[in-house]
Amino acid sequence: MNVMQEITKYGHEKILFVNNEKAGLKAIIAVHNTVRGPAIGGCRLLPYANEDEALFDVLRLSRGMSHKNAAAGLDFGGGKSVIIADPSQKTEAMFEAFGEAMNALGGCYITAEDVNTDCDDALIIARKTKHICGLPHISGDPSPFTAIGVYQGIKATAKVAFGSDNLEGRTIAVQGVGKVGLDLCKHLANEGAKLYVANRKNKKNLEIAAEKYGATIVSADEILSQECDIFAPCALGAIVNPSTIPNFNCKAIAGAANNVILDLASGEALKARGILYAPDFIINAGGVINAAGEAAGNYNEEEVLKKVNNIYNTVEHILTESQRTGEPEGVIAERFAEECIDAARK
Repeated sequence: MNVMQEITKYGHEKILFVNNEKAGLKAIIAVHNTVRGPAIGGCRLLPYANEDEALFDVLRLSRGMSHKNAAAGLDFGGGKSVIIADPSQKTEAMFEAFGEAMNALGGCYITAEDVNTDCDDALIIARKTKHICGLPHISGDPSPFTAIGVYQGIKATAKVAFGSDNLEGRTIAVQGVGKVGLDLCKHLANEGAKLYVANRKNKKNLEIAAEKYGATIVSADEILSQECDIFAPCALGAIVNPSTIPNFNCKAIAGAANNVILDLASGEALKARGILYAPDFIINAGGVINAAGEAAGNYNEEEVLKKVNNIYNTVEHILTESQRTGEPEGVIAERFAEECIDAARK
């Protein structure tokens, strides 16, 4: 992969490659945009097949964070970081080295928890840098706030798709029942939705969803074509692609996963099928809204929840605009985010 070509393509400001053999750390930190303020975005830890795969992921994710933060009205830019490792191999030395590496960016990037990192890891990173949020004694785990935002986004999606945001009796297929997915099931079940759930690894959470929230467990392959009102992807991205689009058996897609749609052509194909799509970086912004509340100082959970609940209004606006113009929802959402960034630039 031509690194400079990719940086230019996506408009990134900085990329930091970290290799600390003694600490067992290989990481990439991507700062996409700081027009609205310091870049903020989580640190995820995954066993990428190679460095190119990790770079591709961090570039897409960091650009998505610029759009997510701008659309949510946050005074922060977009960034992301990835650690290339198996989750079973993470150590304190690895996270301390990561914190030290972050300091080289001079505060233009603030990190937090993400896939396979948690509050305990954040505390270790905080030993070496002050540029971190999501600490357990302040804002804590961002996943419950992500789930609340997705729940609000699903309600808004239902309103546009069915004329009412009442989810009682609605069938919702949740793909991926991790921390966010399981919390989402709780909110949906409390409103009387009928749930279908699938998970490739965490069988315990599937059992919890079935026992506590009355969910029906289906296989990871079946969930994609499960007949339902709303399909909620809450695992990893690119689940909407040429091979899956013909199989969806739903009226709308709205979930917590990042980069749900593979590319513009896939978004257009989904639109052609008449399936509504709540743009991922709009609907899943609850976690970063919570983290930004801490990063800004004087954390106030009540104010954070007001902003998270406003995701409902933003999703409704974008879906309604898509129906009015015929443009894919993702195109409208990106334009909205870019307008927010441009306004700050001016």
